[in-house]
Amino acid sequence: MRALIVQDGRLLLVNAYREGDSDLWCAPGGGVELHGSLHDNLMREVHEETGLTVHVGDLAGVNEFHDPAGSFHQVEIFFHARIAAGALDPAWRDLDQIVSKRHFFSPEEMRAVRYKPDALARMAFDVGTARYDPLERIVR
Repeated sequence: MRALIVQDGRLLLVNAYREGDSDLWCAPGGGVELHGSLHDNLMREVHEETGLTVHVGDLAGVNEFHDPAGSFHQVEIFFHARIAAGALDPAWRDLDQIVSKRHFFSPEEMRAVRYKPDALARMAFDVGTARYDPLERIVR
Protein backbone atom coordinates (compact mmCIF):
# COMPACT_ATOMS: atom_id res chain seq x y z
CA MET A 1 0.00 0.00 0.00
CA ARG A 2 1.06 3.57 -0.66
CA ALA A 3 0.23 7.04 0.65
CA LEU A 4 -0.76 9.97 -1.52
CA ILE A 5 0.37 12.94 0.56
CA VAL A 6 -0.48 16.24 -1.12
CA GLN A 7 0.60 19.40 0.68
CA ASP A 8 0.32 22.87 -0.81
CA GLY A 9 -0.59 21.37 -4.18
CA ARG A 10 2.50 19.15 -4.28
CA LEU A 11 2.70 15.33 -4.04
CA LEU A 12 5.33 13.64 -1.88
CA LEU A 13 7.31 11.04 -3.83
CA VAL A 14 10.29 8.92 -2.87
CA ASN A 15 13.08 7.34 -4.85
CA ALA A 16 13.14 3.81 -3.40
CA TYR A 17 16.39 2.64 -4.89
CA ARG A 18 19.58 2.33 -2.89
CA GLU A 19 21.96 5.15 -3.72
CA GLY A 20 19.69 6.40 -6.52
CA ASP A 21 20.24 3.35 -8.76
CA SER A 22 17.13 4.41 -10.71
CA ASP A 23 15.47 7.72 -11.56
CA LEU A 24 12.02 6.21 -10.91
CA TRP A 25 9.84 7.88 -8.24
CA CYS A 26 6.84 6.46 -6.37
CA ALA A 27 4.54 7.28 -3.47
CA PRO A 28 5.87 6.26 -0.04
CA GLY A 29 4.65 2.95 1.36
CA GLY A 30 5.35 -0.74 1.32
CA GLY A 31 4.31 -4.11 2.60
CA VAL A 32 2.15 -5.24 5.46
CA GLU A 33 3.05 -6.92 8.70
CA LEU A 34 0.77 -9.57 10.18
CA HIS A 35 -2.14 -8.56 12.36
CA GLY A 36 -1.97 -4.86 11.46
CA SER A 37 -4.57 -2.97 9.47
CA LEU A 38 -3.68 -1.46 6.12
CA HIS A 39 -3.88 2.01 7.71
CA ASP A 40 -1.58 1.05 10.60
CA ASN A 41 0.92 -0.59 8.24
CA LEU A 42 0.88 2.42 5.92
CA MET A 43 1.49 4.83 8.79
CA ARG A 44 4.50 2.71 9.81
CA GLU A 45 5.88 2.48 6.28
CA VAL A 46 5.56 6.23 5.64
CA HIS A 47 7.34 6.99 8.92
CA GLU A 48 10.15 4.53 8.12
CA GLU A 49 10.70 6.05 4.67
CA THR A 50 10.17 9.75 5.42
CA GLY A 51 10.19 10.41 9.17
CA LEU A 52 6.65 11.81 8.86
CA THR A 53 3.64 10.84 10.95
CA VAL A 54 0.51 10.67 8.80
CA HIS A 55 -3.21 10.17 9.16
CA VAL A 56 -4.46 7.77 6.49
CA GLY A 57 -7.72 8.68 4.78
CA ASP A 58 -9.89 7.37 1.97
CA LEU A 59 -9.02 4.85 -0.70
CA ALA A 60 -7.60 6.56 -3.80
CA GLY A 61 -7.05 3.61 -6.10
CA VAL A 62 -5.70 0.17 -6.86
CA ASN A 63 -2.92 -0.57 -9.34
CA GLU A 64 -1.56 -3.88 -10.62
CA PHE A 65 1.99 -4.28 -11.88
CA HIS A 66 3.04 -7.36 -13.78
CA ASP A 67 5.79 -8.76 -15.93
CA PRO A 68 4.07 -10.35 -18.93
CA ALA A 69 7.19 -12.41 -19.65
CA GLY A 70 7.62 -13.67 -16.09
CA SER A 71 5.83 -14.54 -12.88
CA PHE A 72 5.84 -11.13 -11.18
CA HIS A 73 2.40 -9.69 -10.28
CA GLN A 74 1.98 -7.02 -7.59
CA VAL A 75 -1.16 -5.25 -6.39
CA GLU A 76 -0.80 -1.82 -4.75
CA ILE A 77 -3.52 -0.05 -2.81
CA PHE A 78 -3.31 3.76 -2.64
CA PHE A 79 -4.79 5.87 0.15
CA HIS A 80 -5.00 9.63 0.55
CA ALA A 81 -3.05 10.72 3.63
CA ARG A 82 -2.15 13.95 5.38
CA ILE A 83 0.81 14.91 7.51
CA ALA A 84 -0.01 14.89 11.23
CA ALA A 85 3.50 15.63 12.52
CA GLY A 86 6.99 16.21 11.25
CA ALA A 87 8.67 17.75 8.24
CA LEU A 88 11.02 16.37 5.61
CA ASP A 89 14.50 16.32 7.09
CA PRO A 90 17.40 15.93 4.62
CA ALA A 91 19.32 14.01 7.29
CA TRP A 92 16.54 11.38 7.71
CA ARG A 93 17.65 7.88 6.79
CA ASP A 94 15.34 4.97 6.10
CA LEU A 95 16.38 2.11 8.40
CA ASP A 96 16.47 -0.29 5.44
CA GLN A 97 18.51 2.28 3.46
CA ILE A 98 16.32 1.82 0.40
CA VAL A 99 14.75 5.27 0.06
CA SER A 100 17.49 7.59 -1.17
CA LYS A 101 15.47 10.76 -1.92
CA ARG A 102 12.18 12.41 -0.87
CA HIS A 103 10.63 15.37 -2.63
CA PHE A 104 7.31 17.18 -3.04
CA PHE A 105 6.39 17.59 -6.74
CA SER A 106 3.84 19.90 -8.31
CA PRO A 107 1.76 18.47 -11.18
CA GLU A 108 3.96 20.46 -13.58
CA GLU A 109 7.18 19.10 -12.06
CA MET A 110 5.85 15.55 -12.30
CA ARG A 111 5.76 15.87 -16.09
CA ALA A 112 9.57 16.10 -16.02
CA VAL A 113 10.26 12.99 -13.90
CA ARG A 114 9.68 9.26 -14.28
CA TYR A 115 7.19 7.81 -11.81
CA LYS A 116 4.96 4.78 -11.39
CA PRO A 117 2.18 3.91 -11.59
CA ASP A 118 1.10 5.84 -14.67
CA ALA A 119 -2.16 6.81 -12.90
CA LEU A 120 -0.32 8.27 -9.87
CA ALA A 121 -0.88 11.97 -10.65
CA ARG A 122 -4.55 11.39 -11.49
CA MET A 123 -5.09 9.50 -8.22
CA ALA A 124 -3.36 12.22 -6.21
CA PHE A 125 -4.64 15.42 -7.80
CA ASP A 126 -8.02 14.45 -9.33
CA VAL A 127 -9.66 13.56 -6.02
CA GLY A 128 -12.97 11.80 -6.42
CA THR A 129 -13.86 8.23 -7.20
CA ALA A 130 -11.16 5.64 -6.47
CA ARG A 131 -9.44 4.36 -9.61
CA TYR A 132 -8.48 0.89 -10.75
CA ASP A 133 -5.50 0.64 -13.08
CA PRO A 134 -5.10 -2.99 -14.25
CA LEU A 135 -2.00 -4.78 -15.47
CA GLU A 136 0.59 -2.06 -15.93
CA ARG A 137 3.97 -3.39 -17.11
CA ILE A 138 6.61 -3.23 -14.39
CA VAL A 139 9.70 -1.12 -15.14
CA ARG A 140 12.86 -0.21 -13.30
